[in-house]
Order: sequence, then structure tokens, then C-alpha cells
Amino acid sequence: MEQGRETGPSSGDGPLLTSAIDSVLTAQLAVAWAGEKGEEPRLGWWRSDLASEFGGEDLFRRLLPHTWRWAVLQGAREAAIRRDRELRAQDHDADRIVSLFRFGFEVDERIEERLGQLKGSGREPVAALPGLRDVITDTWHRERFADWVDGHGRAELTTVPIGRRLKGAEPGDLETLVARLVSALHPLSPHYPLPHFRRER
Repeated sequence: MEQGRETGPSSGDGPLLTSAIDSVLTAQLAVAWAGEKGEEPRLGWWRSDLASEFGGEDLFRRLLPHTWRWAVLQGAREAAIRRDRELRAQDHDADRIVSLFRFGFEVDERIEERLGQLKGSGREPVAALPGLRDVITDTWHRERFADWVDGHGRAELTTVPIGRRLKGAEPGDLETLVARLVSALHPLSPHYPLPHFRRER
């Protein structure tokens, strides 16, 4: 399938899309933070230790005094993106997999642009994306994260070799799609379960 020509959520302009993209970024950053393994072990889904006092946080505080909070979350997000990509690559038709960290070329480009805008806004992550307050705290609470996941509803899914495939058609609405993907993180597992839809050709 040619990149940029996928079916799926609209990539048109408008306030609703900005709100939808913010919901994607909130989910991505929350899951990326929760998935880290390091000094203060959280879920351990990726081998990064960026959002901890003596891990990446200390380095980024010195290098980027004004945007270090964004930098640590962005670094954890990149670790999550790489793990998500590794798992998708194991599928026989990886281009058809839609996951929390891969929506298709055009939508992913808009997400990256929005992240840059928010990072340059001068606001802290939890001010720019208030939903992060439900997950990201000074101390890791597995139950709090599990409650956040459960707040997205329950998914009907089937387990396949690369992870958890959601049943039914991929929602055309981006915010609904994100909620469905997050809901499929339940139950929390020792390894990243790659919630995903298989996109129709």
C-alpha cells in the first residue's frame, strides 16, 4: 500500500482534528511514560529510563532547561515508537497494521507537527495536554494507570502472534480509534501487547 494513501481517520483541517490529535498525543505520551523500564521500573515495555530523576531527566534538565519535560516524554515516546514498529514488522503485511504509534503517513505527520507546536508553546506538557495529569505523576502507580486504561472502555479483541488485534472495523473517527486502542491495553501484561487494527485494503 502506498504511503499517504491509506483509508482511515480523516487528515483534513479543523478544530476537531486538533482536539483529536491532542488526544492521540496524550495517549502516546502517557503510554510511553508508563512503558519505561529503568531506575523506577514502571511497566518495562521498552528499555528506556528517560523520565526519572537520575536517568534522562537529569541530562535533559541541564541541556534543555526550558523544554526538558517535553524532551523526556518525547524520548520515551520514541522508544515506544521503535518497539511498536519492531512488533508490526513481524506481521506478513505490516503496512496494514494501525496502532497507537502508527496511524498512517498523513495523520502521523500531523501528529509530529502538533507535538512541535506544543513543545514550542512555552507550556508544560500537563498544561498543554491536561489529560496527562490522570497518568503522569511523581510516583508510579500501576493501579492508577490501569484505571486510566479502563476508563477508555473494554475492547473485543483476539490474540495474534504480534499482539492484540481488535475486532470489528477500524473507527473512522480518530478520537474513537485512539480510545479503542488504549482500551485494548487491558489487561496490563509483562510485554507491550501491541493493540492494533488490521486496515482494509
